[in-house]
Amino acid sequence: MKNKISLFIALMVFILPFSILKAQDKWVPVLFNSGWSFHKGDISAGIKGVDGGIEWKAVDLPHDWSIEGPFSDEWASATGYLPGGIGWYKKSFAGNSNWQGKQVFVYFDGVYKNSEVWINGHLLGKRPNGFISFQYELTPYLDLKGNNTIVVKADHSDFADSRWYTGSGIYRNVYLVVKNAVHIGNWDVAFSTPKVSASKAQINIKAAITKGAGLLTEVIVKASLYDDNNKIVASLQKPVKLKVEKQFIEFDKTIAAPRLWSVEKPALYKLRVSVFSKGKEIDAVTQSVGIRSIKFDKDKGFFLNGQSTKLKGVCIHDDAGALGVAVPPEVWVRRLKILKEAGVNSLRLSHNPHADYLYDLCDRMGFLVIDEAFDEWEIGKNKWVAGWNVGTPSKNGYHEYFKEWADRDVADMVLRARNHPSIIMWSIGNEIDYPNDPYTHEVLNTGRNPQIYGKGYLSDHPAASGLTPLARQLAKAVKAVDQTRPVTAALAGVVMSNEVGYPEELDVVGYNYQEYRYADDHKKYPNRIIYGSENGMAQQAWNAVDSNEYISAQYLWTGIDYLGEAGKWPQRSNGAGLIDLAGFKKPEYFYRQSLWADKPMVYIGAREITSADERGIWSHRNALPIWNWKPGSKIKIDCYTNCQEAELFLNGRSLGKQARGATPGRVPSWQVDYQPGELLVKAFNNGIEVCSNTIKTSAEASQLKAIPDNSLFAAKTKGLSQVEISITDSNGNAVFNAANEITVSVSGPGKLIGLESGSTNSHEDYKGSQRKALNGRLLAYIQTNGSRGKTQVLVTSPGLKPVSIILTIK
Repeated sequence: MKNKISLFIALMVFILPFSILKAQDKWVPVLFNSGWSFHKGDISAGIKGVDGGIEWKAVDLPHDWSIEGPFSDEWASATGYLPGGIGWYKKSFAGNSNWQGKQVFVYFDGVYKNSEVWINGHLLGKRPNGFISFQYELTPYLDLKGNNTIVVKADHSDFADSRWYTGSGIYRNVYLVVKNAVHIGNWDVAFSTPKVSASKAQINIKAAITKGAGLLTEVIVKASLYDDNNKIVASLQKPVKLKVEKQFIEFDKTIAAPRLWSVEKPALYKLRVSVFSKGKEIDAVTQSVGIRSIKFDKDKGFFLNGQSTKLKGVCIHDDAGALGVAVPPEVWVRRLKILKEAGVNSLRLSHNPHADYLYDLCDRMGFLVIDEAFDEWEIGKNKWVAGWNVGTPSKNGYHEYFKEWADRDVADMVLRARNHPSIIMWSIGNEIDYPNDPYTHEVLNTGRNPQIYGKGYLSDHPAASGLTPLARQLAKAVKAVDQTRPVTAALAGVVMSNEVGYPEELDVVGYNYQEYRYADDHKKYPNRIIYGSENGMAQQAWNAVDSNEYISAQYLWTGIDYLGEAGKWPQRSNGAGLIDLAGFKKPEYFYRQSLWADKPMVYIGAREITSADERGIWSHRNALPIWNWKPGSKIKIDCYTNCQEAELFLNGRSLGKQARGATPGRVPSWQVDYQPGELLVKAFNNGIEVCSNTIKTSAEASQLKAIPDNSLFAAKTKGLSQVEISITDSNGNAVFNAANEITVSVSGPGKLIGLESGSTNSHEDYKGSQRKALNGRLLAYIQTNGSRGKTQVLVTSPGLKPVSIILTIK
């Protein structure tokens, strides 16, 4: 346990943004999340009415008010039938005389949306985009000897403004940043590796030094690169005369025998860029960086460090069910571990920049990332209100701000994340060319169009030719900031975009659900680099990647279930994921693991032979881990494995061995006359058993089981335990069909912050202490508050034997 908690704490240190070299570094931004107050609803007098008898409640950030619900069909299916509205936040804090002569900033990682920020009554600015990070300087308006009040308004009144759940409020971290008048901004260091080999690597470091008004001085800028033992592997310095407000400096260095960042071994260095004046360090920025090379080839696919690599990817959204989009980092640690076990090596961050810590996690855990800016440009898409493709859609959305903000938003996305070795592409848009939603073209009257709104060409819709100049504009904005990675976009209407030259504005072209176009377009456009940017679960979609050298990637829709993009009420979330909202694995997860994972694995699931296989783009396999059927039922057993052979046993009797490669779809299967007991599968490589899987007939539900992912926490900091709760019979066998209502009670220095079953249509209160199990399971999120002591978590359900666990904070 000691090793486990030490590893956990080490990981949590590194998932903080603005990565650190040493915890006591005075230049590191400070979390500014505690001690806020929140008011739901508008304030009629605006900023002048903030202190006028308004009811406030205490909150700590991050905070998402939409997830507090309630679910209602008065809201939109697109955003999960959860409310939007207006919310106000305020926080008072004491000034500090040590800030005299310094510059003080407040940094927001994300506020959804239309945020306005005031300090001591002075408006600092407005940021419409709810996914973009931004900061404001507080210095001119601070009282260094008294109290100061920061106020934030978030306006999400147009709640049907997205095709998925976005949440509302200050849903990501906030930081206070204190700098000397001469300093390096948080995004003002760029690290790249122009030439990389196993024997040596060239590194390039660019930095911008900012000086306060009226200052004319000379400084020394020093750049140091440290390995994981804090040993300096490169050190450079230059004198700089500060003649303008922002002075740029550049370093080049060749490093021998570099530790290369890869998916299997994500080696990281620490880069520290410091500013010295008269021998004293006056500012520094420290970040984690990696040395690696990436290359996309039109005929050969993707290469990482010169090695051909297939991108086994999934798309993901921001939310985590019960927690909305205010997601603690530990939740993503657990999710990414699960995806990694399935063989996933790449993530497409759909369809917006994500929380700062997620990029750090991808760096640490070895995921290749597509960072994506927009889901719409100048014209709004359909956001369904009464159900997907049902009724009259809303047209609210980012397009209202595109003309004024797009170039700045996409540039800020790149500036914020450009030093992450995990990022391999910048995407400027998702399905902007969705046929007839909104753009159209005469070619839609012909050919095959798997994604289309309406039928054929719609003359009253905007012409597809408008896509090309906007793509050129956004690509230019990206390259003005970073030229070390290709610009991409995910295309839904390739046949239409081909007619107007949109793909030619991209370095790498993503195809959504159009595997059948790969061969023809590769031949017709021989210089185009093509990959699958969004794909269904069918094996044929993977075959199109696995069998074509020039196709480098598949990104499944989707890795994890998500709120919104729902059907008709009561459905309020999308169930397309390999894992559900609670992070529990679905049968489809194990099938994907059988295609992608290297470690030997085997899974068996059962279904009645009479049940038909669905064949839609997002259809999932329904082989369930259940062995409770009616006597005499004809049952089909499907086996997902990456091993050479599998042998099935029913109550100890062999039902035969099958070679995976000789079975349809590489899925061994058996038809069985049901009899209760134990179903066991053994998997073999070269005749040797390497793994097995068992499902058993369960009796009546009898007791509860609770397993925390962490039970020991450090003091003085919040922690999170994700407790997997299951319903079992008296022998400990899982009762898959159990749907009992479970209550979770917490005492001691901690609290319950959410219960998640994974249901896509439950309308139970996400902030309540009770929830029905789904498939006999439930996940509880328990947050510790940093006070020393023991937190007891008691899990009960009528008629079932309760269980309790202890979380220790010390």
